[in-house]
Amino acid sequence: MAWLELTDHIIEVKKMTPSELKYQIEKAGHEPYYFTRETMKFFGDRMSNYGVRSNVVFDFEGTKHLVWELYRRRPVKHNNQSSAYFEKETYKRVFKHN
Repeated sequence: MAWLELTDHIIEVKKMTPSELKYQIEKAGHEPYYFTRETMKFFGDRMSNYGVRSNVVFDFEGTKHLVWELYRRRPVKHNNQSSAYFEKETYKRVFKHN
């Protein structure tokens, strides 16, 4: 999926990649431990195992969020294949209601 960035009246279309999402989340000051080497090692994860797609989710209060879904391509430790969701505008983590 692509996202738009307006800079000096020029619109750039960039593909959202796991590395770009990590950069934006860290730049926004959210989830400081999510992508650390220690956290990823604990879960048996690596950046190459992640993919990003656009999605819409509802949180526990029923609020609708436009998000980037960070999904795992292959299961990691304990067969964990869960996704993480980050708001497109703020990059704040959203916890999805099943």
